Amino acid sequence: MKSLVTGANGFVGSSVVRCLLEAGHEVSCLVRSGSNRNNLRGLSVEIMEGDLRDTVSLKHAVKNCENLFHVAADYRLWVPDPEIMYDINVKGTKELILAAFEAGVSRIIYTSSVATLGISSDGNPANENTPSSLENMIGHYKRSKFLAEQVALHLTNKHQLPLVIVNPSTPIGPRDIRPTPTGRIVLDTLCGRMPAYMSTGLNVAHVEDIAQGHLLAYIHGKPGERYILGGDNMNLIQILQIIDEIINKKINRIKIPMEMMLPVAWVMEKVAVATNTQPRASIDSIRMAEKKMFFSSDKAIRELGYQYRPPVEALKDAVSWFQNNGYCAGPI
Repeated sequence: MKSLVTGANGFVGSSVVRCLLEAGHEVSCLVRSGSNRNNLRGLSVEIMEGDLRDTVSLKHAVKNCENLFHVAADYRLWVPDPEIMYDINVKGTKELILAAFEAGVSRIIYTSSVATLGISSDGNPANENTPSSLENMIGHYKRSKFLAEQVALHLTNKHQLPLVIVNPSTPIGPRDIRPTPTGRIVLDTLCGRMPAYMSTGLNVAHVEDIAQGHLLAYIHGKPGERYILGGDNMNLIQILQIIDEIINKKINRIKIPMEMMLPVAWVMEKVAVATNTQPRASIDSIRMAEKKMFFSSDKAIRELGYQYRPPVEALKDAVSWFQNNGYCAGPI
């Protein structure tokens, strides 16, 4: 069977590719022209160049494919031009799903995010049924993913598509080449650039477990359903302390109130605009951190057979990969 994976050279996408190859799939990889393809080096895959903003390339990519794993997304918590993010995450998703429908693709796995889900007001882990709305989405990334998920559900209902949605939490592990915003937390801690922290929390999962969850959704998932693919809920300070233990360092960090970080993030954004770089913190990222992103994967465990390993293994693999690939210049 032939499966197309979008964003196949990315962090989650490359793990999905490896998972599919191990399961016996023939894999076609949709990647942008000129993009970094190190994550696909040595893999027996077909490389197809295309762009989620180029409908013609999408129609060509899905041709003769039985399955579609749409993993690609613009995952940044700050963007100088938000319209590009909506073009990729919302319009691109719509055009790709329609192209797959027209091509007669028999199974579609759409990678959404826990960012589209609501947060429980009582502090308990949220699930697929926790209420959410566009008004509650902080920042362009969360809004664009929320809208993209709504598009996917609308098209599924309208055309009776064989589309299953997975909502990964916070993936951590090897091959985070960019790195992602969450990978940046691991890298900054590893390189001694995290002297302070805020009182927030994340749901941490090994990227390879999330990739396996994609395959399980393909096998067992019900069309139109959403499945959280996560791991353990952890406070940020716990994550930082585990990384400290991994690298045999003990650092006394300062806890910073959220309100103190907002003006710092504002300055970082201004510098980012002037230097054409990504800020280490943005106003939206600080506002997101005000609520702990705690989730439950019980539905995926129950209906898909999803499993996840302890978060320390994900953090160890991430640290090892960053170290082995020279992401920290000089001594840590």
